[in-house]
Amino acid sequence: MKRKQLGFPDHFLWGGATAANQCEGAHLEDGRGLGHIDLVPQGSERWNVMSGTLDSLQQKPNTYYPSMKGIDFYHHYKEDIALFAEMGFKVFRMSIDWARIFPLGIDEKPNEKGLQFYEDVFNELHLYGIEPLVTMTHYDIPLELVKRYNGWESRETIECFKKYVKTILTRYKGMVKYWLTFNEINCITSLPYYAAGVVIRSEEERLQQIYTAVHHELVASAWAVKIAHEIDKNNMVGCMLAAGVTYPYRCAPEDVWLAHASGRGKFFFSDVLVRGEYPEYKLKEFERIGFDIPFFKEDKEVLKNHTVDFISFSYYSSQLVCADQNVIAEKAEGNVFPTLRNPYLKEKDTAWKWQIDALGLRTTLNQFYERYQKPLFIAENGVGGIDTLENGRVHDEYHIHYLREHIKAMKDAITLDGVDLMGYTSWGCIDLVSASTGQMKKRYGYIYVDADDLGQGSYQRYKKDSFEWYKKVIATNGEDLD
Repeated sequence: MKRKQLGFPDHFLWGGATAANQCEGAHLEDGRGLGHIDLVPQGSERWNVMSGTLDSLQQKPNTYYPSMKGIDFYHHYKEDIALFAEMGFKVFRMSIDWARIFPLGIDEKPNEKGLQFYEDVFNELHLYGIEPLVTMTHYDIPLELVKRYNGWESRETIECFKKYVKTILTRYKGMVKYWLTFNEINCITSLPYYAAGVVIRSEEERLQQIYTAVHHELVASAWAVKIAHEIDKNNMVGCMLAAGVTYPYRCAPEDVWLAHASGRGKFFFSDVLVRGEYPEYKLKEFERIGFDIPFFKEDKEVLKNHTVDFISFSYYSSQLVCADQNVIAEKAEGNVFPTLRNPYLKEKDTAWKWQIDALGLRTTLNQFYERYQKPLFIAENGVGGIDTLENGRVHDEYHIHYLREHIKAMKDAITLDGVDLMGYTSWGCIDLVSASTGQMKKRYGYIYVDADDLGQGSYQRYKKDSFEWYKKVIATNGEDLD
């Protein structure tokens, strides 16, 4: 029996990912309004602001706000897209800044200059045969909606969002086929201000506020799917989650259950968005904590009848949990979700000490596909490190090593496990402001941007060693990873 040579499908979408609030800059240019993300500072207060425990609704003196400047993609987009095309990108994941379209969020009419900017970007992408994959909101909300309604805690924000979604889907009909609704929607539970514009009033109200915002975003996501399909039946709309398999620290049943419950906590969001209703385990949890889901008349119908076409997620590393607080286990660094250090994982010497677990990506892909049987898309994957520019070159072997191992895991999931994977957009294909730290020195990209943590520099772009490597990967459809 002759074995068939297996690999990535011919139509696989290779590319890279960015977010408007981390790269665009030009924060008040051409009619754009302030977004809540603009006032998330760099420094010691950043995490408290992101988690909603510290109010940041006014600009403070002697404080640097990195999203205001980003990497100035607003003025460099043609140059940057040309570099993406040189690597051979088939798809570019980006987001639309809501405040660039509706500066206050409550505006009667959209900002034409903002609409035109994204049309110009899409035209530039199509010039090189690159498909846009567009996130409708990637951690950005017009600041005025936070001041008036406390972001997604209010149902009023749903109505503002529906108007925004209808506007962009109408304007870009035929220009954009692939859409994502909310970036890493499950991060609301950990970072309610950053992900949903919710300032926590008190610890007693915390869960009530968070899960009210969660419900509103879930309903808004379903409305976005409905609107997208009504405007253009060819639109494909996905959800987006922060993902990663959770392991038990021991084979003790308590640890196994804790790992299961932890993973289920992330799947809750996709359970609703893919299956169209709240799962029983979450309803029981809400019953225990005394939370009544703020259902309105249409909510159940729109959730049930307008589920997503595909599932996208970010994967950086896996998590490890232990039920016994007396077990001594070192905590590991991560993006959002807390984790113990896994003694079975080796890590490269990166400044942020992330644990590298490529096999965990294969496991995560299988978990999603076995649970839902829906097409999958890896919308973020990468590792941040400190890169040094020397004579116009950056040697970033650690990037190549990380990405190589994860692409191998993707291939195994496709060819050995039968996972339906549409595409892959590695995170921060060009260096940009880090979401977690607000720094520039935490670099993920194939392209080095000459800017420091305080936004000082020439902003000139330089190709890293990983640029040529990824170009080869795409050209060979994932076959040549050396």
